[in-house]
Amino acid sequence: MAISSDLIKDLRERTGAGMMDCKKALEENNGDIEKSVTYLREKGLAKAAKRAGRETGEGKVISYVHGNGKTGVILELNCETDFVANNSDFEALGKEIALQITAMSPLYVSETEIPASEIENESKVQKALLEQEGKKPEQIEKILPGKLKKYYEDICLLNQKSIRDNSKTVNDLLQEAIAKFGENITIRRFARFQVGGQ
Repeated sequence: MAISSDLIKDLRERTGAGMMDCKKALEENNGDIEKSVTYLREKGLAKAAKRAGRETGEGKVISYVHGNGKTGVILELNCETDFVANNSDFEALGKEIALQITAMSPLYVSETEIPASEIENESKVQKALLEQEGKKPEQIEKILPGKLKKYYEDICLLNQKSIRDNSKTVNDLLQEAIAKFGENITIRRFARFQVGGQ
């Protein structure tokens, strides 16, 4: 099937993928643009998974102050090269993540940063609450992982659902950016400030 340049342009605008990747996606999907978007997304996420773990020594420190000036965030977003660090879309990603932190107040970037003692304490609290509800030990064992998962979603930035799109987590946004830019991207650290807060 012949693929028109207009179709390729449309797909490029929607996905940010390269021209040859868009042409191949359209050929593989008989010119169906929706299927081609899904195809590119799946391919991109697969590539992103392969890039995880590559060193990210470049990046930017990005700040965001909420409209009323009472809340602000400083974020270190890392990538592999200066080329990506200086891309306006990379900075826009950082602003989006900083906005998420401002709105949702996570405490950690990921689950791996939570001290073991804090997880143990939360497990005890949740067990006690379930016991008060009259749950049996075998029921508690089944329910507890779900309670902890919800706890991680509340306090870990990567586990949180995006404030703009509840169907995606912040980690999903990061994986999409890795697929788009073609290199590993990580959130190293952040600090959230609030007037009168700790």
